[in-house]
Amino acid sequence: MIRINLLPDEYRKRTRMPAKRLAAVAVVVAVNTCLLAFLGHLHFAVANEVEGRHSGHQLDMDSLKPQVAYHDALATEIKLFSSRENTLSDITKNRVLWTRKMDQMIDVVNAGNDVDHFVWFDDVSAQILRPRRGRASKSFGSFEANGHSGSDEWDRMAHFLDDVVDKDLSMFIDDFDTLNRPNGRKDDTDEDLIPAVNWEFPLKLTLRSPDERLALRDKEEESK
Repeated sequence: MIRINLLPDEYRKRTRMPAKRLAAVAVVVAVNTCLLAFLGHLHFAVANEVEGRHSGHQLDMDSLKPQVAYHDALATEIKLFSSRENTLSDITKNRVLWTRKMDQMIDVVNAGNDVDHFVWFDDVSAQILRPRRGRASKSFGSFEANGHSGSDEWDRMAHFLDDVVDKDLSMFIDDFDTLNRPNGRKDDTDEDLIPAVNWEFPLKLTLRSPDERLALRDKEEESK
């Protein structure tokens, strides 16, 4: 059934929202407003804090970039110099100062002249053998000379070989491992020569390994 209220507006009974409902709606609106304000404040506060920290870290990183680049450059130089040092070490390890060896040999020769022996040489040859990759080699080089002992007594030649290994006279023998045994032949007498008689003999020595020679050099330098 349909009812129609024909009363004028001023005589009609107005329908109002209950006070409790109105209060509940107000409370809900207030709570939501507070929540939105808190969340907004929290969002912007955290965002500002994060942005501030990010800016600080960015400044720290920007200040560290030149140091990192400098460190990387130093690391590259260290690798380069280490490679050069290793190369120079390999070269130094296998080197022999032959001029120094000859000076030491001259000292040995002069030490015994007119006393235990009178020796001279026709020629001298020396070589360094580099070990081949993948092959173990016991030969690292040699020193050879064709010598003469100016006496008709063969033991003068043996005295010279004894002096070669005498470290009190010279450090010549340090770089060498073995020395040949005394052997030679007596040349024909020639009265036109001085001395008229001499023994011809070989001098043969084999080099020590590069590691042994380097260790001996280091030991000699430490003792100075």
